[in-house]
Amino acid sequence: MKYLTFALTKGRLAQKTLALFEQQGITCEEMKDPNSRKLVFTNETLKLKFFLAKGPDVPTYVEYGAADIGVVGKDTIIEERRKVHEVLDLKFGACKMCICGKEEAKEFLQKRELIRVATKYPNIAKDYFYNKKHQTVEIIKMNGSIELAPIVGLSEVIVDIVETGSTLKENNLVVLEEIAPLSARMIVNPVSMRIENERIKKLVYDLRKLLA
Repeated sequence: MKYLTFALTKGRLAQKTLALFEQQGITCEEMKDPNSRKLVFTNETLKLKFFLAKGPDVPTYVEYGAADIGVVGKDTIIEERRKVHEVLDLKFGACKMCICGKEEAKEFLQKRELIRVATKYPNIAKDYFYNKKHQTVEIIKMNGSIELAPIVGLSEVIVDIVETGSTLKENNLVVLEEIAPLSARMIVNPVSMRIENERIKKLVYDLRKLLA
């Protein structure tokens, strides 16, 4: 039996994923060692391998078959546009992708004016403004605190993830429009889905039952 390999998003998503897997009897004791310098962790009994990666890299590992299965946020799946199968909503890490800005920026959206949009997610922003709103905008790709952009006048609005909305509130910004609900999702390599169909289907079925 060949190994099934999992690419997990570093941080909270990986911790929550492993806690969920443990309820299904899928464990990896090696990963619990805080001093370990290993990059790939193995459960020999179940023939499973795990490794941690940055969110945007997870769909890449899965598309190219370096991992059979990945766990990553829905925002990353939409933004990266990789050829993977999304098979399960894991129901944690829930948040929303939104257009945010100062209250008066609502007018720019309603009148479909040419505005600047700051975001870490240029593909999501482009798709929403061009294909759904039919509004021409200038998209500015950023990496740091996106909320700063409308405050200092770099952009009229931002496209970003909103979890609690407290950062927006503290900076006199509001949610102007909601683009999509987000949460952690399980993705599968299309070839692995065919070759390891039974094992993967059973895993997905068991997790779905547990989540229900």
